[in-house]
Amino acid sequence: MRPSVGTTLSLIVIAATFSQSVFAQAPSRRPKNPPLPTQPAGPSSMAPINQPVDIPPPPTVNDPMLAPVPTAKNNVGSWEQALEMVRARSTDLRSAYAQVKAAEAQSRVSLSGALPTLTGQGAVTYNFLTKDVPTVTGINPATGQLTTSNFTSPTQGPFLTGSLTAAVPLIAPRTWYSVGTAHRAEDVARLSVEDIKRQIALNVASTLIAVVTQERVAEINRIGFRSALERLELTQRKKALGAATGLDVVRAQQDVEVSRATLVTGDEDLRKSRESLGLALGVAEPVGVQQSISLNGIEKSAQQACHPANGIEERADIAAARARVIQTERGITDANWGYSPTLTAQSTLAATSVDTNQQNPTWNIQAVLTVPFYDGGTRDGQRRLAYAQTDQAEQSLINARRNAEIEVVQARRAVTVANDSRKVAADARQLAAENDRLTRAQYIEGEGTSLELVVAASALRNADVTLALRDFDLVRARVVSLLALANCPF
Repeated sequence: MRPSVGTTLSLIVIAATFSQSVFAQAPSRRPKNPPLPTQPAGPSSMAPINQPVDIPPPPTVNDPMLAPVPTAKNNVGSWEQALEMVRARSTDLRSAYAQVKAAEAQSRVSLSGALPTLTGQGAVTYNFLTKDVPTVTGINPATGQLTTSNFTSPTQGPFLTGSLTAAVPLIAPRTWYSVGTAHRAEDVARLSVEDIKRQIALNVASTLIAVVTQERVAEINRIGFRSALERLELTQRKKALGAATGLDVVRAQQDVEVSRATLVTGDEDLRKSRESLGLALGVAEPVGVQQSISLNGIEKSAQQACHPANGIEERADIAAARARVIQTERGITDANWGYSPTLTAQSTLAATSVDTNQQNPTWNIQAVLTVPFYDGGTRDGQRRLAYAQTDQAEQSLINARRNAEIEVVQARRAVTVANDSRKVAADARQLAAENDRLTRAQYIEGEGTSLELVVAASALRNADVTLALRDFDLVRARVVSLLALANCPF
């Protein structure tokens, strides 16, 4: 039984609707304005064939998962705002600054050993056990005999005693040398802060780029999911008209479920990227990005915040490792200075409330010479420890240089690889779009199958996502290449 003219027109309308609502208009291989068959005059409920057919609007689809992921409570609007949050909340940066303060405090402790000291001491004494001791008080002029009196020894009290002692190191080679060693430790701590800043800048830039990329991927996933729902709706309409089979509907439903699974995964990746950005900025909650931020804008902001170093030796971590070697080498000399004598001048002023029939208060000046003949092996152990620490620092410096050289080479090569990968993804996306267009054209003309249509649409969705990810890889590779040999004094 042949289909009626009304059924044929309905199929043409459905095919035209399918072509315009889901995809871009595909060129038809039929001749333009083909002659239409004439229809005998007479009343008819159908519109005349020779009149243009009104194309109905695209099918309306509705699904709760079409709603975008809710925006984060906090959103970053610029690279400067992100760095401001890092300066205020980053635990790594604060820990690095705390190490600098600790090094400065230790330097002040070392300096105190080379400066004069003034020490005061006071005491209140009461003696419970005393003894009366006869003492000669004079000679009796009448008899010529000695006169005595009982003297309580020690004085029962309570009585007060006090002293004030000032000391000045005249010769203290080890103490003086330790001051310079402490200053080298300050340099190491400050250079470590600069390296932490570089790592933080790289982490913030990477997480910002990841969020922007995942936002784009989530948008692409929803476009693909909506297209899959529209294809399912049109396929169901065609089946109702007898132009499609149940297998076509099942294939369209499978495509919808695949798109739905991709959408769920993409939304979760977006939420995780927001949480990673929050942790990078020192916030224990998701942080999003405003629509004004772009991948290229992040790259330009990173270039403005960080300036390139002239070579590997000027990178902060290499400079810190080199300064650490100098510090440990000074530890060897510091241990050797432990064998040197010291000379200290000190003066003590003492007074007591007891009448001792002696000079009160007293004041003296002393020169104290200290010669360390033997200390049980402490200095020898310190020398061995200093040599071991120096060897460790030197090996760490060599390892850091090797890693930095390879890191710079790989970072620069990664830009080329990411650029080539992006070109490949762009070409693949273009081919997938052309394949999808041709597949749709064949399907409309009745030469293709629903399986080919679903496969082509799925390949196009994957190509769109892959291209977005390659854009992320390219920008991130550029940022990593920039920061691999740079310092970030923010």
